[in-house]
Amino acid sequence: MVARLTKEQLEELRAIDSPTIANAIEHFNVRGRVQGYVGYDVRCLIPGLGTMLGYAVTCKGDSTTEGKNVERQHQKLYEAIAASPKPVVVVIQDDGRDRVHSCHAGEMMATTMKRVGAIGLVTDGGLRDILEVKELGGFHYYGAGLVVAHGNPLIYDVGAEVTISGVKIRPGDLLHGDENGITVIPEEIADKVAAQAMKVRESEQKRLQEILSPEFLRQFERLTTYE
Repeated sequence: MVARLTKEQLEELRAIDSPTIANAIEHFNVRGRVQGYVGYDVRCLIPGLGTMLGYAVTCKGDSTTEGKNVERQHQKLYEAIAASPKPVVVVIQDDGRDRVHSCHAGEMMATTMKRVGAIGLVTDGGLRDILEVKELGGFHYYGAGLVVAHGNPLIYDVGAEVTISGVKIRPGDLLHGDENGITVIPEEIADKVAAQAMKVRESEQKRLQEILSPEFLRQFERLTTYE
């Protein structure tokens, strides 16, 4: 479980965009460069909310298997959100037979999640009620896409390790996301990432100034041809 950061440390991370955070993590060599972030199969469905930053509360969901014999654990999920360190991001792994038609949350679940302390939801399956969830205000919504019906919704295995877009996520993992996607901030460097991100940003700004300078194009003048 990720070491809990102070309010100030969380605010520092929240003020930084997710690609810069991802670049900063690379400098610590704690995982491969093609690890720890979700692919474009999990999209930000409500842009413009800024950074999503929170500790994962995990579960699995199946809304496309008729007659599945499993204990429904919606209430257990809400209790886990309430008991978790804040802020909380709920993570639901699709565990059904037909992900394209899956739906793991809508207005009712999102409202309940927010009410008990969640600031966002991430799933590799479908979601719905996008307009109503937008109206909640400040609730991040990430999924594979939108569908119209809830199917046969089941929530179970609350607190299990889950896999979203090939990324293993444990309860308590610190997630950082924006319109670009989501990355997991590794536990062992969580308190160092913000400072490294500032160094990355400074280096990038310096390089951008070089690219935009008049001198930059001179190295390409000999390659320019005119007809």
